[in-house]
Amino acid sequence: MSAKRKPKLGQNFLVDRSACLRIANSLGDLSRRTVVEIGPGHGAITALLAERCKNLHCVEFDSALARELQLRFRHQTHVIIHHADILTSDLHAMLGDSQSLDVVGNLPYYITSEILLLLFAAARQSTVSRAVLMMQREVAERIAACPGASDYGALSALTQLHAAVNHLFTLPPAAFNPPPDVYSTVLRLDFAPRFAELGVSFAEFNTFLRLSFAQKRKTLANNLRSAGYSAAELAAAWPASIAAQARSEAVPLQAMAELYHSLQAARRQQP
Repeated sequence: MSAKRKPKLGQNFLVDRSACLRIANSLGDLSRRTVVEIGPGHGAITALLAERCKNLHCVEFDSALARELQLRFRHQTHVIIHHADILTSDLHAMLGDSQSLDVVGNLPYYITSEILLLLFAAARQSTVSRAVLMMQREVAERIAACPGASDYGALSALTQLHAAVNHLFTLPPAAFNPPPDVYSTVLRLDFAPRFAELGVSFAEFNTFLRLSFAQKRKTLANNLRSAGYSAAELAAAWPASIAAQARSEAVPLQAMAELYHSLQAARRQQP
């Protein structure tokens, strides 16, 4: 079957055999693992995973591709094709008798953030242990950026609250059919949520981070003043580990959590 593109689905199919192998290899030994593949397309990576893993769940939104995959893998009972939207899929239900899932996928650029949030929620429930994800290079650079880098932002911080991020490799448009207009980068996320380590809850600290990064050109203090913290509150709670005029992208998560705790404690002491 020819690789016909449906632009509204953002379909660019990986056709570089060596890249498919590198992605499959990056997951390591899968003989006892359950894997979820997001958007398998025509099954280039699916065929490799099916040979290696204990169970494979493929979530494909395109009905024609889902039928193609069902026909192709009909004799491999450990491969289950779901004609479904990954954003409404129940990852926990795919566990079966496994302790956790591995995830692999080429993420459509227009729902990359939503899929990441889905995986983060699953990681907080210990449903997902690692993911190898391909995405637009610019998004990957933001996710993998370290504090102090210009690309570091709310998405970087949120991702690194949930996982250790490893840059694997970048692919040119020619690795796909049809070629996209952008380069694509493959990242591996090894999930290890840091909320207990930092002593924060997800909901409250996530809100604090979003407020801290609300306007990139502002300093951290100015962003927090815009969010309703007074200058006096900030002065009293400001930790020595953060420069007074620091921008949020320069502040490591540990220091951000220290500021968060100081502000919370100051507000609890108010009459």
